[in-house]
This record gives sequence, C-alpha cells and structure tokens, in this order.
Amino acid sequence: MRELRPGLWHWEAPHPEWRATEPWGPEVSSYAIDDGERLLLFDPLAVPAEIEGLAADRDTAIVLTCPWHERDSRSLVERLAVPVYTPRPDSAEYLMQKYGITAEQAGDGSPDVVWLLKEGMGEAHPYTAGDRLDVGVEAFAGQKPNDMVLWIESRRAVIAGDTLVDFGDGLFINPRWLDPDVTREQVVDGLRPLLDLPVEHMLATHGVPFTRADLEQALS
Repeated sequence: MRELRPGLWHWEAPHPEWRATEPWGPEVSSYAIDDGERLLLFDPLAVPAEIEGLAADRDTAIVLTCPWHERDSRSLVERLAVPVYTPRPDSAEYLMQKYGITAEQAGDGSPDVVWLLKEGMGEAHPYTAGDRLDVGVEAFAGQKPNDMVLWIESRRAVIAGDTLVDFGDGLFINPRWLDPDVTREQVVDGLRPLLDLPVEHMLATHGVPFTRADLEQALS
C-alpha cells in the first residue's frame, strides 16, 4: 500500500477469480479516500490492516464502480456494518439481449451484490450515472449503464471500473468490452466533461494510478 497524497491510498491484490485467459493481469487495484468527514473504500479487495483499522474507528462507506467489482464488500459489511453504494446489477432483459440467452437462463438477472440488494445483508444505496452521492462522489456514465467513472472532488481524483483500464500498455478504453450498440466515441463524449474538472489523479481499478495527462490521452 502507498499513500498517493494525504488521505488517498492505493493497493493491489490478486483477484481470486482471475484466469490466464483474461486480458487483464491477476493484480487489481483498490483505493481508500479519507475526505476529512468519512473514509471511502473503492472496489475493496484485501483491505490492508491499517485501512481496516481506520475504518473501524470512523464513519466509513464502500463505493463500487460497478456491481461485479464487489470483491470483499460482503465480508467488510459483515465485520464493520458499513453502507455500500453500488450501481444496480445487470437485469435479466439486459442479459438476454447481450448474450442471446433465454428468460429461464437469465433468471432474475446477474447475481452480483444479490446479498446486498435482495437478501438485506447490508445498507444498500443504489445509484446511477448523473447522481451526486451524499458521500462526496459524482457518477459519470461509463461503457455500460452500470459501469461508472467516479469523480471525488475532495481529492481531485477520478476512479474508473472497467471503462478506463490498463492492461500493461497505458490507460485506454477497451473496445472489446463495449456493448455492440455502443461506440468508443459515445463513451468518450460522455466522459469529456471530466476534462473540465481539476483532475489530478486518474485511478484505474484494472491498472495503477495515472495522471490527468493520461486521462486526456485516453479520451483523445
């Protein structure tokens, strides 16, 4: 773990479901932000003891960039009883349209964060693109309706789920992850307002911390 600036931490951990066929490496990134009022954990996996100790002593919340990045959220909720802010998982209709599966196969939709949203195992705060969360986070639409790019003004940081990634050659929008009816240009247009903000840190959850210049290049 390293502190990128006062109140902003980054660490990496091996993803437990990683396979060699994945385009991304086995290590994924998580972040923590202390904004002076609360501690925010973004896409948390293998949270360092120092951060979890801090979380136990103050107001804390988990913020997911996308529901499939829940990672260790459930165990943290069980231990610390912290609220979770998350986009909603893929609906059955979306899965049927994207993968050409039947209604029976799609069931009730993606099982991501079902323990939170349907089983009542935590305090859930679903959000969508355009929302300003009451924990100081603004959500921008990413490559999918529930894959967000987040702006945290208090630390002048952007945090991205699967929309802006690094597979070893720098930050970019991966065209292979786009839905068939979505173009790279559409994603870029939706994210261009970020360049009007005083961004200093571009934080990828698939990849490492980048700078504003890297964000500008990825959106060019």
